[in-house]
Amino acid sequence: MENADPTRETIDDLSGATLLVFGAVWCGHCQAAQATITAGLATFPHVRHINIEDGKGRRLGRSFQVKLWPTLIFMRDGIERTRLVREIHASELKSALALISDL
Repeated sequence: MENADPTRETIDDLSGATLLVFGAVWCGHCQAAQATITAGLATFPHVRHINIEDGKGRRLGRSFQVKLWPTLIFMRDGIERTRLVREIHASELKSALALISDL
């Protein structure tokens, strides 16, 4: 897992499967979703995972029109394929990961 604050240009240039997770460390919804996200990613170890600390003044989240946390954006070759917002259910997470996966 990568913990970084990349630029939008860097994100758009990524190849392969990428999961962006926008949230905040103090966010209760983000904390509640963490176990589900971790378990889902264990099934898709080749998917790049980037946690992005979001909040006031953070431009990357605004460029993706993030309004609620957590927001999970599933990308393939720099293009958004789908997203999950707020309540993260294991079955929906697995389907979204499969959508961007090489498997």
